[in-house]
Amino acid sequence: MADILEFLGENPYRIRAYRRVANLITELPEDVEKAFFTKKLHRMSGIGESTLLKIEEFLKTGTVKKYEELRKMVPESLLELLDAPGVGPKTLKIAYEKLGIRTKEEFINALKEGKFNKIRGFGPAKAVKILRGIEIWEKSKERIHLVEAYFMAQEVLEYMKKVKHLIEDVSIAGSLRRRKETIGDIDLLISAKKENWLKIHEHFTKFPGSIEVLAKGETKSSIILESGRQVDLRTVEPSSWGAALQYFTGSKQHNIRIRDIAKEKGLKINEYGVFKADTEEKLGGKTEEEVYNLLGMQWIPPEIREDWGEIELALENKIPRLVEYGDIKGDLHMHTTWSDGVNTLEEMVETAYRLGYQYIVIGDHSQSARVANGLTPDRYRQQWKEIERLNKEYNPKGFYILKGAEVDILPDGSLDLPDDFLRQFDFIVASVHSRFEQDNTERIIRAIENPYVNMIGHPTGKQYGYREGYPVDIKKIIEIARETGTALELNTQRMDLSPENIRMCMEEGAYIGIVTDAHSARQLTLMHLGVGLARRGWATPDKVINTFDLDKLKEFVYSKRKKFAKA
Repeated sequence: MADILEFLGENPYRIRAYRRVANLITELPEDVEKAFFTKKLHRMSGIGESTLLKIEEFLKTGTVKKYEELRKMVPESLLELLDAPGVGPKTLKIAYEKLGIRTKEEFINALKEGKFNKIRGFGPAKAVKILRGIEIWEKSKERIHLVEAYFMAQEVLEYMKKVKHLIEDVSIAGSLRRRKETIGDIDLLISAKKENWLKIHEHFTKFPGSIEVLAKGETKSSIILESGRQVDLRTVEPSSWGAALQYFTGSKQHNIRIRDIAKEKGLKINEYGVFKADTEEKLGGKTEEEVYNLLGMQWIPPEIREDWGEIELALENKIPRLVEYGDIKGDLHMHTTWSDGVNTLEEMVETAYRLGYQYIVIGDHSQSARVANGLTPDRYRQQWKEIERLNKEYNPKGFYILKGAEVDILPDGSLDLPDDFLRQFDFIVASVHSRFEQDNTERIIRAIENPYVNMIGHPTGKQYGYREGYPVDIKKIIEIARETGTALELNTQRMDLSPENIRMCMEEGAYIGIVTDAHSARQLTLMHLGVGLARRGWATPDKVINTFDLDKLKEFVYSKRKKFAKA
């Protein structure tokens, strides 16, 4: 309302009053509704009677009539520009009155064409700065790939460790915590004693990778990263940690259902805790488990909080134990400089060993993948010598390097390497890398039926953000995979399989393998995300083959060979 009033040239005193109220409410360390009905807002300096009436109106109706009236007095797309860094009400008013601008597109074009240069106080440098702000803002509205968001979030978390003495708990929240395929803003939640909040936000807003501080307060701050992504930090008291984490993790649909259940039980739940609806007595909120238990439910893993049936099962205490990162014994698909990786075999091995794995499969491309420097049989034999040398060093440490390959499935369903050679490998991944436009169902099924193929790489051909995938009957492929004892790959970076595909595998009893498809040592750390994606599909550890120890994995490989290989 303050921004619109300034645009309209209204009383500066009134505008400042609205901004003061907005800031006071933003910095409230408790629920606005509670502060209103306990009369705390009424006692705060700067909040007058007319403003209290507007707050009450919003709490009861979800909107303010005066605000809706004001919105109609400003072109909607110009009003939207107020969210862009560097664009304020005064700038928009000048554009509106002196340049006759009515739309966002007209505003941007006027900046590019130098029309603002004629106005006092506006030069080319300022126009460039505003255009850059709009560009960042537009980019921040787009959703980004989970992997990209994960690395950004890790950098911020690592930076926040510098003030870990001020922090009790810290977690990523929102869609990134739920491991959605795409992320909007990055949400960070911290619990700490209230006297430390200001120091924490001071530190956060000085993050060296930020280019803009959008907001800075004691309870919430927001920055824009060099990538254009927004990171929001919220701080809460330790007694509200679980309630806040549950609230800010979402999803919206899940939280609506949770609040409906609370109402039915005479309770009220928000980011500060669980309360009795009639007396406002706080019953809990220190942990997420406490929040769900007070509602008569078992704790629900964040990855499945989408209102996909998890609430009904939680009420009956029937959510299965989902696969966890600690269950993972190894990575089944990675590349080295022998094909198209950027790190050497030794570097990949050492990184995987330091991650605490029991084994890894080196899966460089086969010869048909010429653009990926695919290996001929002779080059594989040379690589095996290197693997044998490294195994002599690492086997005594309890770490094993398995000879593997990512073998191309040719257009007719045959493989890029002959069976006599395939049987010399420890583990084979077979993948489609060509003819994405055709239905590849029968092509993949033929590969599944090969006794030496242990896993189908990226089975739907999806590469999130780049390719939707090829036509394929995934249900039929899952059925044949189950019958033959062949796993389907959950490729972390491609996000193939989907949660729906994974859940179908679990229901049908088919195996999956969670892999990073790492082409660098850094990408090996993405197993955390792969596990999260598997959990979104309700994957249980008994159906994830890289939860098997080395002996059980070998049995998985050789049982298929024994059953289907010709004598």
